[in-house]
Amino acid sequence: MIDKQHLINRFVSYVTVDTESDPESNTTPSTEKQWNLANALTEELKAIGLEDVSIDENAYIMATLPSNIDHEVPTIGFISHFDTSPDFTGANVKPQFIENYDGKDIILNKDQDIILSPDYFEDLLLYKGQTLITTDGTTLLGADDKAGITEIVSAMEYLVQHPEIKHGKIRVGFTPDEEIGRGAHKFDVKKFGAEWAYTMDGSEIGELEYENFNAAGAVVTIKGKIVHPGYAKGKMINSMYIATEFINSLPRLETPEHTEGYQGFFHLTDINGEVDRTVLKYIIRDHDKEHFEARKEVMVKLTKELNLQYNQEAISVEIKDQYFNMKEKVEPVMHIVDLAEEAMKQVGITPNIKAIRGGTDGSQLSYMGLPCPNIFAGGHNFHGRYEYVPVESMIKATEVICKIAELTAKQH
Repeated sequence: MIDKQHLINRFVSYVTVDTESDPESNTTPSTEKQWNLANALTEELKAIGLEDVSIDENAYIMATLPSNIDHEVPTIGFISHFDTSPDFTGANVKPQFIENYDGKDIILNKDQDIILSPDYFEDLLLYKGQTLITTDGTTLLGADDKAGITEIVSAMEYLVQHPEIKHGKIRVGFTPDEEIGRGAHKFDVKKFGAEWAYTMDGSEIGELEYENFNAAGAVVTIKGKIVHPGYAKGKMINSMYIATEFINSLPRLETPEHTEGYQGFFHLTDINGEVDRTVLKYIIRDHDKEHFEARKEVMVKLTKELNLQYNQEAISVEIKDQYFNMKEKVEPVMHIVDLAEEAMKQVGITPNIKAIRGGTDGSQLSYMGLPCPNIFAGGHNFHGRYEYVPVESMIKATEVICKIAELTAKQH
C-alpha cells in the first residue's frame, strides 16, 4: 500500500520549487532555477536506493532500479519532466488541500474571488470523497509534470522496499524544458538503454495515449509600404489589411475552439503588426499525416495567391515541423500499450485509450528509437490557476508503474 501522506509530502516538496522554463532562452535547461529541483531529485534517487544515478551538463537525470530476478527481461523506463509551463507563473506555489471533497465550489482565493467550480470544471465531480490538491489561485500547481515525478520516485521506492515484487531492470529519466518543446532534444536514448518506456504525463485517471498530433509552426511575414497618410493614394500598402485577408482566408471553423477528437486545426498564436510590416505566428496540428501535409500546403498556396493578387512578393511563409504522431512508431510494438492497459485493469482502473490533442516527450523519443506511450499522472486544468490533482489518482498511477514492472517480468 502506497503511503498517502508520504506521497503528498513528496509532491509538495517538488511543486514548491519554481522550475518555470523560458522559450526565449537558448540554454539547457532554459532557466537556472530548474537546477534546484534537478539536483535535489538526483540526491533523492540515491537516497531511496537507486543505482547509476547521473545528472549531465544539461540537467537530464537518469537512474536504475536493478533487476531482482535471475532471468533476462526487457529493460523498461519511466520518464517525466520537472519544468513547469511559462504560460502562468510557477513562483511561490502554495498548495491547498481539500479533504473528502463534497462536490461543491472550492474557494481558491477569497480576496480575489477565484473559485474552482464543478459548474465549469465538471471533471471535479469524478473525485467526490477524495483528497484534492489545488492552487491558491495566484499560480499554477505544477502537477504537470511533478505529479509524474512523484509517482515514478514513489514507485521506485516502493519496489526497493518490497523485493517480493519481482521485476527486471528499470530505468527512470527526468528532463528539463518539456513545456517549451525541448524535453527530448538532448535526451541520450542510447545511455538510457531501455527497450521501451512510458511518460507519466497524462491527465485524468485511466488515460493511456499512443497517438498525438503531427505538429508544425508557421511564421507569415507581410511587407507593406509606409508613406504619409495624407499623400498615400496609390502608394501606401497597409500590411495589416493583407494580414487580415490571410487570416480570414484560412478555414474559420478549423481552429482549436471549433475542433475536437481527431480534428486538426490552424491556430493563430501571435500578431505583431504595423503598416510597414506584420508578422503572424501559427501552429498547425493534425493526427493524420496526409491531412497535416495538406494543411501546410494550404498556407503555401494562400501565400502565392495573395502575392499574385497584390502583384508583388508581399508575403512570405516559413514552416518548420516540430514533432510527429508517435502512432507510427508504437503500433509495431503494440504489446507495450497492451501491457499498460492490463496493468491498469489489474489495479482497478478502467483504461481510457485516446489520442492526445497535443504532444509529449514520448512522441519525439519514439522517433529517436525509444517507443514511449503516455500514461495519466492525474492532474487537471494544467498551465493555469485552476490546476488541481486528486491524491488518489497519483496513488493509482504509482500502482500502475509497479504493476507494469511486475507484468513485464512475468510475461518475458
